[in-house]
Amino acid sequence: MSDTLPPSAETALVLFSGGQDSTACLAWALHRYARVETVGFDYGQRHAVEMTQRLAVREAMIGAFPAWAGKLGEDHVLDIRSFGAVASSALTEDREIEMTERGLPSTFVPGRNLAFFIYAAALADRRGADVLVGGMCETDFSGYPDCRRATIDAMQSALRLGMERPFDLQTPLMKLTKAETWDLAHQLGGDKLVEITVAESHTCYQGVRDELHPWGHGCGECPACELRAKGYEEWTAGFTGGQ
Repeated sequence: MSDTLPPSAETALVLFSGGQDSTACLAWALHRYARVETVGFDYGQRHAVEMTQRLAVREAMIGAFPAWAGKLGEDHVLDIRSFGAVASSALTEDREIEMTERGLPSTFVPGRNLAFFIYAAALADRRGADVLVGGMCETDFSGYPDCRRATIDAMQSALRLGMERPFDLQTPLMKLTKAETWDLAHQLGGDKLVEITVAESHTCYQGVRDELHPWGHGCGECPACELRAKGYEEWTAGFTGGQ
């Protein structure tokens, strides 16, 4: 583990999977904070290719945005595969993606985002980061209850109480549609960031990267691909956001 650093409200730790949403969040954090670090989680996900692509996204952003490169600090990867084995779903097992009897998609990993924030907060405590940034979104949250802002607010309160740190859990995409997320990326990094998102980021639940669509790599059929493709089509059709 890296050395402990002094606390700073100017340091952000981004929960970074290397997908479209976390790529936008990383750009958002680099636009706002003096120092930004990233953390990824290996929880036994079927689309483990994201663990490779997250590094490709970082490198591409460093090369394309010199001003951001100076702010981007260390990357961390945490092994929480034991959690993924307990909280099994269609993201961690070879199962059909469908709606379950609970009314939730079978891709829902129970408590995944809660676990992510707990591990990230423990890391942030050592890295001197008071800001945690996540790509959770209520608008396109696919039925995941741990993507709601009320859930994040409760987790923020618990972390502040349990760790005696003024953690600030930022979710810049919380109220955005996928089209608005594409628009936010363009506002933050122009065509370069959109190109990086399309070519390097990975969202597909099936882990497919053998075909590059206008919106990026993916199977084109899973819920993640459908949301991403639909948002891209809406954005390129002339959508303009108000961010």
